[in-house]
Amino acid sequence: MTKSPVRTAIFPVAGLGTRFLPATKATPKELLPVLDTPLIQYAIDEARDAGIERMIFVSHPSKSAIERHVMDDVRLRTELKARGKEALATELREAAFCQVEDDVVFTMQDEPLGLGHAVLCARTHLLPGPVAVILPDDLILGKGCIGEMIEAYAAGAGGHLVATMPVAAEETNKYGILSVTGQNGNLLKADGMVEKPAPEDAPSLDAVVGRYVLDPSIFEVLATQPPGAGNEIQLTDAINTGAGTVGLAGLRFSGERFDCGAKAGMLRAVLHIASQDPEYDAVLNEYLAAANPSLAA
Repeated sequence: MTKSPVRTAIFPVAGLGTRFLPATKATPKELLPVLDTPLIQYAIDEARDAGIERMIFVSHPSKSAIERHVMDDVRLRTELKARGKEALATELREAAFCQVEDDVVFTMQDEPLGLGHAVLCARTHLLPGPVAVILPDDLILGKGCIGEMIEAYAAGAGGHLVATMPVAAEETNKYGILSVTGQNGNLLKADGMVEKPAPEDAPSLDAVVGRYVLDPSIFEVLATQPPGAGNEIQLTDAINTGAGTVGLAGLRFSGERFDCGAKAGMLRAVLHIASQDPEYDAVLNEYLAAANPSLAA
């Protein structure tokens, strides 16, 4: 595998997941399963496939379960093997990080001061070069989104690169919207972003979602940036600040994105993945027939 120009990925996982209460009272939202795979595992696998060397989890002291999940559990694997579940033990080992072999860092964001602040919390642990940021709430299936972005970055995108997808005009007030100045295939040149604009004020229909490849200068900006919306340090503000100097572009990724920070998005993801597996055909057909009796006729 060719060495990636992006060696570090940051996973901001300190949020409390209030939209999923009471489920997230004791279980971090990143560990909620899409069928049998937690959201955080999809994000980790995406980063691994992209050749990321160091993974930094910006967590919260109340969410120690995340570290327990992502790190190897020798005791559990030994118990599984003793019960004849060798294949399952191997699967868990391959999914988990080894404390000796893998480059994994956990650092804390003690206060909810915004996504920009969460990214800044990782600053002292970075490897040199541009940095990936992956929001596990945004589940993107298909070709690995962060891998596509790194390829585009290596091909000359440079500066700050954000993942984008087209949205309907009436949905622009739900997203950061890219201010597009030019286009080359699926790469969009931009001069900034507008946060949640009304449809009549949106500079484009290209919405920014939870994948970023950022020039290292972002950390200098975040360190001195005053709070923005919600009295939080906003990553969008820092990216806008650097757009005029290091440059800004958006990549229209090829995968399918599910907003798993919302209940409806999580349900869509579960149904989508279940529909790809023949094991669940009977259940899905049973439900569809009950919901639409005319289809069963």
